[in-house]
Amino acid sequence: MNDVIVLGLAAASAVAFVVAVFQVASDLFLRDRARISDRVDVEFLKKKAAASAAKAKKASLFKNLDQMDAAVRAGSGSPTWSQAFESMVEQSGLEVTPGRLLSIAGGAAAALGLAAFAARGRPLDAALAALLGAVAPIFYVKKVRDARIERLRSQLPEAFELMARVVRAGQSLGQAVLGVAQEFPQPISAEFAYCYEQQNLGLSPEVTFRELTRRTGIVELKIFVLAVLVQQQTGGNLAEMLLKLSAVVRERYRIRGAVQALTAEGRMQGWVLAGMPPVMLLVLLLMNRDYAMILFEHSEILMGTFAIEMVGVLWIRKIVNFDF
Repeated sequence: MNDVIVLGLAAASAVAFVVAVFQVASDLFLRDRARISDRVDVEFLKKKAAASAAKAKKASLFKNLDQMDAAVRAGSGSPTWSQAFESMVEQSGLEVTPGRLLSIAGGAAAALGLAAFAARGRPLDAALAALLGAVAPIFYVKKVRDARIERLRSQLPEAFELMARVVRAGQSLGQAVLGVAQEFPQPISAEFAYCYEQQNLGLSPEVTFRELTRRTGIVELKIFVLAVLVQQQTGGNLAEMLLKLSAVVRERYRIRGAVQALTAEGRMQGWVLAGMPPVMLLVLLLMNRDYAMILFEHSEILMGTFAIEMVGVLWIRKIVNFDF
C-alpha cells in the first residue's frame, strides 16, 4: 500500500480518536457547565427584551403606519428575487444586512478569483474560483436560516400551550406573547419579544402578527395568525383554540420528522453519489499524482463535471424533500 495512503489513514484515525475522547469528556465533565450556561441565558432575558425593544424602535415600520397597514393587509403574490433574498437574510437571525452580505460575497469572489488567476493564469479557473467565493457566504446564511427556522418550528407547540395557560388565567393575548418572550430561549423569544414591542409602540395586533409570519416564513405561524384573526372576528374560546393549534402543530412536526426518517436513505444516497467524484479525484492525487494532474490542465472538464453534479444534487433534493 502506498505510504501516503497509510499516513492519511493514520492521521484520520488519530483525529477520530481525539474527537471520541472529547465527546466522552464533554458528556462526563462539561454537562454542568452547559446547565450553568443555560441558566445564565435565562437570567439575561431582560437584556434580550431590551435589545428587541431597541430594534423595534429603529424598524422602518413606524415611518408610515398607514402605508405599512395597507402593505401588510394587501401582502399577497409571489415575492421578487430581491425580496426573497432580504427575507432569507432577515430570517437567519445574523447581524448582517443584505447589502453587507452581497459585499462579503463580492469580496470573497474577487479574492478567490484573483488568487486562482495568479496561481493558474487561466481565466476559466479564476471564474470558477470567483463563483465558489460568491456562493459560499450566501449558502452559509441559508444553512443558518434553515437551522433557525427548524429550531423555531420545534418550539411552537410548547409556546402555544404556554399562551393558552396565560389566556386561561385571565390575561390578554399580548400578555401571552410577552410570556413566550420571557420564558422561552432563542429564537422564538426574540421573535415574540419583537412582536410585543411593536404592539407597545403603536402597531395593531393584526399587523404585528402578519409581520411576524412574514419575518419568520413558517407555515405554522401563518395558521396561528389566521386562527387568531378569525377568533377576534367571530369570538370563541381563545385558550381552547391555542391548545388545539398546539396539537395540530405538534402533529405536523411529527409527520415532518417521519418524512425525514423515511427519506434519509435517499438523501444519504444523494450525498454519496455527489461525493464520489471529488473523493476519487483526491484518491488519484494521492496514488498517482501525475495522472490526476492532467485533469487540471483541462478546466472545462472539471467545470462541466461540477455543473452536472449540481444538477444531480438539486434533482435528488427535489425528489426527497417535501413541503407541506
